[in-house]
Amino acid sequence: MKNTTGTTLCESIAKMPSRSPEHFAYSFKKKGVWKEVSWQEYHAQIQALAAQFLEMGVNPGDKIALMSNTRWEWSVTDLAAMSVHAVVVPIYQTVTPADLEYILNNCRSRFLVLETRSMMKLFLSIRGACPHVEKIIVLEDVREEDPDFFSWHTLLKNGEALKAKWTERWQELLKSTTPDQVATVVYTSGTTGLPKGVVLSHTQIMSEVGEAFPYAGAHSNDISLTFLPYAHVLGRIEHWGHTFIGYSMAFAESIERVRLNLTEVRPTIMVAVPRIFEKVYAAILTQIESNPLKRKMFQRALKVGLEVSEYRIKREPLPLALNLKYMAAQKLVLGKIKDAFGGRLRFAISGGAPLAREISQFFHACDIMVLEGYGLTETTAAVTVNTPYDYEFGTIGKPIGDVEIKFAEDGELLIKSKKVMVEYFEDPEATAKVMHDGWFATGDIGERTPAGFIRITDRKKDLIKTGGGKYVAPQKLEGLLKLNPLVSQVLIHGDNKKYIVALITLDPVNLEKFAKEKGLSFSSKEDLTQNNAVLEVVRKSVAEANSQLASYETIKRFAVLPEDFTVEAGELTPSLKVKRKFVDQKFRNQIEKLYGA
Repeated sequence: MKNTTGTTLCESIAKMPSRSPEHFAYSFKKKGVWKEVSWQEYHAQIQALAAQFLEMGVNPGDKIALMSNTRWEWSVTDLAAMSVHAVVVPIYQTVTPADLEYILNNCRSRFLVLETRSMMKLFLSIRGACPHVEKIIVLEDVREEDPDFFSWHTLLKNGEALKAKWTERWQELLKSTTPDQVATVVYTSGTTGLPKGVVLSHTQIMSEVGEAFPYAGAHSNDISLTFLPYAHVLGRIEHWGHTFIGYSMAFAESIERVRLNLTEVRPTIMVAVPRIFEKVYAAILTQIESNPLKRKMFQRALKVGLEVSEYRIKREPLPLALNLKYMAAQKLVLGKIKDAFGGRLRFAISGGAPLAREISQFFHACDIMVLEGYGLTETTAAVTVNTPYDYEFGTIGKPIGDVEIKFAEDGELLIKSKKVMVEYFEDPEATAKVMHDGWFATGDIGERTPAGFIRITDRKKDLIKTGGGKYVAPQKLEGLLKLNPLVSQVLIHGDNKKYIVALITLDPVNLEKFAKEKGLSFSSKEDLTQNNAVLEVVRKSVAEANSQLASYETIKRFAVLPEDFTVEAGELTPSLKVKRKFVDQKFRNQIEKLYGA
């Protein structure tokens, strides 16, 4: 599907006042109550903040760094900055002081928007090393003793009085926005090395939102629950898609309260990363394991659901007897799982990392369509996606819109599209390494299925070559192990070694539930991870995974670590991917022990 409605996102901002008042623009929870904001109010907020930016001396091309959790103020700031031709530089709220300093200096940001006082303190610790930052805006109310600090909400309020002064200039800027104008520089979280700034213009943004969302089937009557970090391109695209298409967007209170918010908002569409679905899947399995009667009922219902799933995958009508069984299974068991997502979910998009086929099929059996897609920051998110009417589990779907795909001799996936970035910010050498005659080298190894769907088999740089010369794809092994609800994260190791080993972390919540059910005594959670009963469950999980692998791929030895990987400890990127080299180095002693060193 081609984008035929607009060439810049600023055109979508200009159209907000004409949108139907029947559907709210966004909602958020305040003092326990969901507050809905109309498209007309939203537009007025964007204009007020834009007027304030112009009053403060924001010029076209100026960088405005934004460091915050996902919240409605993020969206208003992003669109207000874009409307005055400024360039937003999103920064993860979990960033280290060193990376914050590097990003601010690399992009030469004049303005910095922070969410909390604690982030203020973080910036103050490096302020002397960031000479370009002139003004700091804080979303939380602050005592404005420092003339360089401003309260965001005060600026928004004052901006109302400035709108008349700047209306003509603002409308002129909106109308004069061009497709090739830079809209944002998104720094990759990366698993190693310094972050790289991915430059995206309105061309990339409009190619993405104008093709990916209509292709998946999103429309203006939809409601999404948004919770992914907007510093991650997938979260940002959800927000831009809402701006372009006009669907309503509810801001989750926090990641911890997503499950509650799902039942309150009752979204029709959802954008998430695999870890969200893995956690829900693990929680369901853990819950039913504690009750033999529930387990039996669930297994029967799931068997019926999976049978129905097969018919739907083949696009075949359900036999009457099976349909009656399925209706009963939905009423007694499976419907409750869909209700946990609010009961109205038409589809959920999963991106950012591979999702195990078993998990996709599990949710499909429960009448929840999880559509896996694929993309990178450098491709402005999705370049392939499954749709509700054209999908194949275990794949990342088919190319969308103008996307062309081919495979290099070593199987690397190459992309040509308007969605591909302009460049890495002021880094022609890094840009040249990934761009070849208009083709972007993704670094992912893949293949095309007989039906034309694309399957990713592994990261090119993550492929393990054993001492015997065999190549092993670690994501495949990790995915199999994570099907066990006790397992949280896995790191596969074996480069230039005789055999494969694994470092495994356990899910703290499910581990505690398991201990209570089995009556295990322990002095600490770290002690519990080494309990024989727990280790036996992990052994069985490893054996089950090994039964599905070639001999050279099998995990010969493993170690269960005392604590789960976290973003704060540096083992995970903010998008919840394991930093392989960092973890390899941090747990080098444990890995060497697995090899007998």
